[in-house]
Amino acid sequence: MRKELEKVYDPKQVEDKTYANWVEKNYFHAAPNPEKKPYTIVMPPPNITGQLHLGHALDCTLQDSIIRFKRMQGFEALWLPGTDHASIATEAKIVEAMRAEGVTKDDLGREGFLERAWKWKETYGGRIVSQLKKMGSSCDWERERFTMDEGCSEAVKEVFVRLYEKGLIYRGERIINWCPHCKTSISDAEVEFEEHDGHFWHIRYPLSDGSGYMEIATTRPETLLGDTALAVHPDDERYKALVGKTVILPLVGREIPIVADAYVEMDFGTGVVKITPAHDPNDFEVGLRHDLPIINVMNDDATINELGGKYAGMERYECRKQIVADLEAEGFLVRVEDHKHNVGACYRCDTTIEPRISKQWFVKMEPLAKPAIEAVRSGQTKFVPDRFSKIYYNWMENIKDWCISRQLWWGHRIPAYYCQDCGEVIVAKDAPHTCPKCGSANLVQDPDTLDTWFSSALWPFSTLGWPENTEELKYFYPTNTLVTGYDIIFFWVARMMFSGVENMGEPPFDTVFIHGIVRDAQGRKMSKSLGNGIDPLKVIEEYGADALRFTLATNNSPGNDMRFVEEKVKASRNFANKIWNATRFILMNLSDEIERPELPETLLTEDKWVLSKMNTLIKEVTENLEKFELGIAVQKLYDFIWDILCDWYIELTKSRIQAGGESAKSAQQVLIYVWNNCLKLLHPIMPFITEEIWQAIPNDCESIMIAKWPEYKEELSFAKEEEDFEKVMSAIKAIRNRRAEMNVPPSKKASVTIKTANIDVFEAGAMYIERLASASEVTVSGAADMDGEDFSGAVQVITDAARIFIPMEELVDKEKELARLEKERKACEKDINMVSQKLSSQGFLDKAPAQVVEAERVKLEKHKERMEKILESIAAFSK
Repeated sequence: MRKELEKVYDPKQVEDKTYANWVEKNYFHAAPNPEKKPYTIVMPPPNITGQLHLGHALDCTLQDSIIRFKRMQGFEALWLPGTDHASIATEAKIVEAMRAEGVTKDDLGREGFLERAWKWKETYGGRIVSQLKKMGSSCDWERERFTMDEGCSEAVKEVFVRLYEKGLIYRGERIINWCPHCKTSISDAEVEFEEHDGHFWHIRYPLSDGSGYMEIATTRPETLLGDTALAVHPDDERYKALVGKTVILPLVGREIPIVADAYVEMDFGTGVVKITPAHDPNDFEVGLRHDLPIINVMNDDATINELGGKYAGMERYECRKQIVADLEAEGFLVRVEDHKHNVGACYRCDTTIEPRISKQWFVKMEPLAKPAIEAVRSGQTKFVPDRFSKIYYNWMENIKDWCISRQLWWGHRIPAYYCQDCGEVIVAKDAPHTCPKCGSANLVQDPDTLDTWFSSALWPFSTLGWPENTEELKYFYPTNTLVTGYDIIFFWVARMMFSGVENMGEPPFDTVFIHGIVRDAQGRKMSKSLGNGIDPLKVIEEYGADALRFTLATNNSPGNDMRFVEEKVKASRNFANKIWNATRFILMNLSDEIERPELPETLLTEDKWVLSKMNTLIKEVTENLEKFELGIAVQKLYDFIWDILCDWYIELTKSRIQAGGESAKSAQQVLIYVWNNCLKLLHPIMPFITEEIWQAIPNDCESIMIAKWPEYKEELSFAKEEEDFEKVMSAIKAIRNRRAEMNVPPSKKASVTIKTANIDVFEAGAMYIERLASASEVTVSGAADMDGEDFSGAVQVITDAARIFIPMEELVDKEKELARLEKERKACEKDINMVSQKLSSQGFLDKAPAQVVEAERVKLEKHKERMEKILESIAAFSK
């Protein structure tokens, strides 16, 4: 027995139960299948701290649409889900919760803290997963992974040891980006730069021999405490005689040398720079070249340490203020100059980062980056849109060694052990019991953890079982499409690329599909500070997941940002209602004899027209989806369903169905056939409503999820019939428009005479014109056959294929209509005079607010436009 649809579509009654049914039937699961080609997407793992936001919703919509499309195309489609441990963000959340209880990390100790962190993960880590399910994500949840699960952790240790043994991981003192709030190093990719208003403080450094001064300018005067030299360019004639001499460091009194180094720009400022090797990456390199001392004057929290003398204990900006005051008081400050400059901040907490010297673990990037660059240049991996490959090249070609150690407890602990007796460093997957060099058992593991992105970089293969050569790894790797935002090309995409090439011998995916970010209705980035964030779960609660997905897909264009406007979600919900109501009409008029979506043997012109249109739609939507043009595909589907099917074909079939007989049955068969295909094409974007409808109509598969994707069929291409029928449609539209302009109700019928070179086409289409253009009768004759006919009292409508005449007296009472138009003209004239008078008053212009004056001007223009249309109508009737 056929399922009956409720009168109104209620997503709340459908979505959860439909999703549960899909899971129960195991439709999302994928496994190695030699009879099918694999298609794999690995989900960018959301943080366990995360809550679903519109960025996740967009990501999810795009990935799920692609995987559903590929599943229906017959691929063994795997969408592999998982979550990221997000070391910095998660540790910060836990520390914040502990602070409210008056507990610190040190109170608990490392093991106690980690025990608490795992409990936190168990409590909150699944929240984002359940929210992704609300979006309809058809992930293989049996394969869900976590970046710190046993398998992923094994892969992390394996890669670390391999790279260390190849000399590609090393430990050394370098300038790193330090976050004083998170109290950890962060990589270059985790620093976000913003332009800030700042200053250049110009400072005099007296020459030790008393012969004068050298002037420098700095944006960070507090780092002066760690200066170990001044530098000039070796070719700068102004200072050649001073190279090798010394200056006295202001406020500190320490003697420091003047060195010559090509790093200095002669034409910038005075051509003299202060060198602070412990607090600037460029200065650090200069320091190495000139064997300068490295003096770190800051603590982990960016307060000044004991090397800062009287400034010790001060917060860095408090210290800056005091140093500037002291420089001025002692005559060292020359002037202060306003200066805009880029300031780096931690991408997690927005704290200004502090470049500082630190002993950390690094990955040597150049040898890893080169083959990863070549993988894109050679076309093994392509970016969609291609312009993002330039960002990738720029990043990879200028990449610096990657600082991978973090001063945190939550994360993968670095598998390095230090012998406390002989100083030997042992790097091993398993903790050694004794030192291989001296035999001591006094070994201590490195306290630091690895950068979160180190484990994320292995995601495409670690999740499939690597380092074991599993059947899943052999079948599903390399994956096919990575769907991600342009904001993590550096963080994640580049690192996955070189990790895949290095460890698997080939890149991890063939396509990187880049999308933009979701902005608010005004085009602003969504943020807590602006309070303009949108909760997707609230949108789903009000409008349904399909409406949200359809909105996100409709406005999507590869690589471009999109604006989220609630009105568009309402329009998407209205579209869902349109689909529902169209189905109800089809079912109410469907014979019980029709059990499967099969075409009849005999097709009328309108049947061929709609089938040909549908055939083209299938071809184009498939091509659009293959090119990741979801926005274009969705718009074509919307136009076809709303315009071609509902507004035209269903209207055309009503009289046939009411008449009964074979013509009625064939109309029903075509309707069901076309509707089946429309639902299949729409399913990847709107999975819930299409499944619910699928279960109610004649179909050929137990679930639309696993139904066969429609294919273009040459035998359903009726180009001639399609072209002919659209000539008739153009005539119907033109007649309807003209009648609407003249305020003629559809119930008022009038005879129609058509002059055309396409007599056969319009004679065959006469019944459609009668039915859909309110024609009492239709007469068709040749275009040149005008002799003896008087059309002077007729309304004339012209299309590309015909001239159409409708007797005026059959449409309206001419005298009554002229009287009505004259009354309307006088009222409009009165409105124009009133507003014109107001705008000609100087008093009004002087006193009224600018927006009120502008509103009156807009009003006047609208009145004038209305008058123009009234006069055109009067002229037309007067003829």
